[in-house]
Amino acid sequence: MIAARTVRQALAAVTLTLLFVNASAAQQRRTPPRPAAPPAPAAKKELTVPFAVGETLTYDVSWSSFVTAGTATLRVAEKKPSFNSVAYYIVAEGRPSALVAKLYTLYYKVDTLLDVYTLLPQRGSVYSEEGKRHRMKSTMFDRAKRSAEYEIETRTVVKKTVATSAVAQDPLGALFVLRSIPLKQGEKITMPICDNGMNYKVLIEAGGVESITTGAGTVQAQRLTMTPQGADVGARGLTLWLSTDAAHVPVKMSAQLSVGSFVLSLASRK
Repeated sequence: MIAARTVRQALAAVTLTLLFVNASAAQQRRTPPRPAAPPAPAAKKELTVPFAVGETLTYDVSWSSFVTAGTATLRVAEKKPSFNSVAYYIVAEGRPSALVAKLYTLYYKVDTLLDVYTLLPQRGSVYSEEGKRHRMKSTMFDRAKRSAEYEIETRTVVKKTVATSAVAQDPLGALFVLRSIPLKQGEKITMPICDNGMNYKVLIEAGGVESITTGAGTVQAQRLTMTPQGADVGARGLTLWLSTDAAHVPVKMSAQLSVGSFVLSLASRK
């Protein structure tokens, strides 16, 4: 899973000033002074993002000698009230091609609730079907406690609580957050990720602009190289290309895994 950087939202502190009225020099009875009414708290403001509800990105997935091993979709399904806030519900799904499916049954669904005010995940999950094995993994973030409740469900349920950074991302949310932050060539950033019940960091290096040709056409895209640090996440040579237009669409993603080289290439965009 491609990782990306987190976004921090600054919180401004408000100082309340009490105003008093001085009594006049004449000894007249006056109404006791009252403190002025405190100002209303500032309304929350949604952070600007380059994506919108309904956006659907479809990718062809190639793996080793399989030119088309499967398809993957990224979809901003809706924006809805969630955990005393509002969140984008983002879903990614992956399925094998008909040929690969004859060799091995595989289905993945990854989702995240990305808070519209902080662009931090509230909760994320991964559901997988690998042959006859079905598994659900979920991570619930508690920002106040700087922790996450991780749960994995197969035939049994195992839970654990892990300490996290206050701005930890999950991989899917991080991909969409990265689209919201322009990076200049040569810039390097490091971000915290919490996934599979463990914490690690990802070093992101911004490269130059390249012409990338996919099934959706040829576009100019910036190359971003990502290196996981502090944990073995099973991936090497993670690279992402984001279009240079206002939408910053992921047009191509590649990863070197222990089982071979994967490439996701944009087939269509809605």
